[in-house]
Amino acid sequence: MVDTMTSLHGFTRSSRLRGLRGFRRPAPPSAGAVVLPDDDEVLLDAPDDVLGAALVGAAAGDHAPAAALLAATRRTGAWERRDRYVRRLAAFARSRPEWLGTWRAEDPAAPDLLLVRAQLAVDRAWDSPARAELLREVSPLITAAARAEHRDPVPWRVALDHARGARAGHRYFEEVWAAAVRRSPHHYGCHVAALRYLASAWHGAHHECLDFADRAAQDAPPDSLIQALPLRAAYGYLTDGCGPEVPSARLDAAADRAVALSARLPADLPWAAGPRNLLVDVLVRLERWPDALEQLRRTGPYATSFPWDRDAEDPLGRFLQVRRAVREAVVSGVPSHLHERRGRRPGHPRSEQGGRLGHGDH
Repeated sequence: MVDTMTSLHGFTRSSRLRGLRGFRRPAPPSAGAVVLPDDDEVLLDAPDDVLGAALVGAAAGDHAPAAALLAATRRTGAWERRDRYVRRLAAFARSRPEWLGTWRAEDPAAPDLLLVRAQLAVDRAWDSPARAELLREVSPLITAAARAEHRDPVPWRVALDHARGARAGHRYFEEVWAAAVRRSPHHYGCHVAALRYLASAWHGAHHECLDFADRAAQDAPPDSLIQALPLRAAYGYLTDGCGPEVPSARLDAAADRAVALSARLPADLPWAAGPRNLLVDVLVRLERWPDALEQLRRTGPYATSFPWDRDAEDPLGRFLQVRRAVREAVVSGVPSHLHERRGRRPGHPRSEQGGRLGHGDH
């Protein structure tokens, strides 16, 4: 681990507080002032309108809406949306692959098809006990997707996930990472994939992972999703249960940065629920109940599988349970015990470094 950390020193330069200078944590509203949607109004992993239309088409065996959707993201360089859509379409194709087969028969060299196929191949290999071996066989698909559209960072995000699952060496990781940031210096998906690789290679080195995440956030625009990267690193620490202690002030700073980002994100779009659901989980682990309630208000009717599927087989049920407990804690002033301060509850083997696949996983 020491050699790897030395080689990757450029990713973990000492962090500064630039980017949070002047930030003041807003006073959260009282529980009585927060109106949350009823339980039966909450949706799990709701797609936006255009993705919803593509999924409906795929369910009917028609690949054209999905092809048009991904082509538009490629044409406009909407790489964050492209990444989200590719993940969701590949997840759908795991159980309903017919539309993908038709697309492959009609246009086997389409860049968007190659990317979905690469994502799907990684997803399928991830669940196998022979993950590392199977992932090595996936490399040609990822290479084909990357060559099909040289501007696109998403194949390189897939390659970073592949590097972690295949236990690739740090030199290979550095090459893939350099290719990813050349294409999009502030692509959130690539940064999350890199953080997960580093967390796996440096298991327990949470200070170094937070350094990497802090540096990326400090260098990114205020409205970039990378402002939530330190939150991902804090979540890794809070759910890992090993490694040296991280001061609570540093965890709070990561949460504060994500709170500031949340205030800039739209309240009425499903994709913004991803960072907000993770923020709720971390705020609960930090026992910041009023702040967690405010984020539940902002996320509205949108729940996401990650991170709730890490603690329960029923992520929607877990989200609703957390929501009730947060409101009760704010009203009563009595802390809930939804999570241990660090570490996972016994009997749930999934973790940030691997495990059963879900939305936003690996």
